[in-house]
Amino acid sequence: MSTAQTILDAVVRHVDETGFTAHGIHVSTGSSGRDVAEHHWTPDLRREVHSAAKGICVLATGIAADDGLVDVDEPIREDGVTLRHLLTMTSGIDMPWSATELTDWPDLAAEFLRRPSRGRVFQYANASTYTAMRVLETRVGDVGAFVSRRLFDPLGIEDVDWQRCPNGYVAAGEGIALRTEELARIGRLIQDRGVSGGQRIVGGRWCDAMHTDWFEREGTGPGYHRYAMAGWGGPGRIWRLHGAYGQMLLFDEGETVVTITADDHFGADALAAFVADELARQR
Repeated sequence: MSTAQTILDAVVRHVDETGFTAHGIHVSTGSSGRDVAEHHWTPDLRREVHSAAKGICVLATGIAADDGLVDVDEPIREDGVTLRHLLTMTSGIDMPWSATELTDWPDLAAEFLRRPSRGRVFQYANASTYTAMRVLETRVGDVGAFVSRRLFDPLGIEDVDWQRCPNGYVAAGEGIALRTEELARIGRLIQDRGVSGGQRIVGGRWCDAMHTDWFEREGTGPGYHRYAMAGWGGPGRIWRLHGAYGQMLLFDEGETVVTITADDHFGADALAAFVADELARQR
């Protein structure tokens, strides 16, 4: 039977052999993640988690929905686009990524919602998550403060800054810096379906929504052929939250979560595939 240490040892060896530029790895497995192992190649500092923050946005939306403050299936414009569509990238609104998109427009959300939809088709865009959090802001107040109070504080994650646009709203799908172990706490919460330390933080259905009701895509590589609420299906039998440069939460079908922080954009997919194979081998 695999343990956190045996999984970690295998991944550390692979990273050292391949030269993948990792910062840290955290493995938790067993009931409620009680079996834990961690390794660092560099000091464990807070670093940008990039699109792994989209999972935080889903959790924030779920908490608000549990409170009855928002309905993810309520249309937000006349053509039927909903908050769910924004979080699953299926609004059909096309807005290519730009490194300066938060300042390219006087109001990014207004510009995004001004554009036509091609129907319920997949179109990945940071602006989609940003717009979702602008919608949430109308129901919960400042999203950064709401996330700190309702998600980070119960997990013991303190004093987190979230990048903001010139209008003062959170960047949403990026712009959060966390230590490897702090990101791992979020991963454990998701794997345990919204419960941490016996406390219900968010309904389990929102954690499930990250890896169910997949939107299937054609003509894509391994690990990119299906998407749910912030989660990518694969590679292999795992699913993941995946931020640029190798910030990954990797979930298997059992009780294991592997958290990786890195600075290796082009090597991340291969490492995720290795972890999937290793978890399958040790099962």
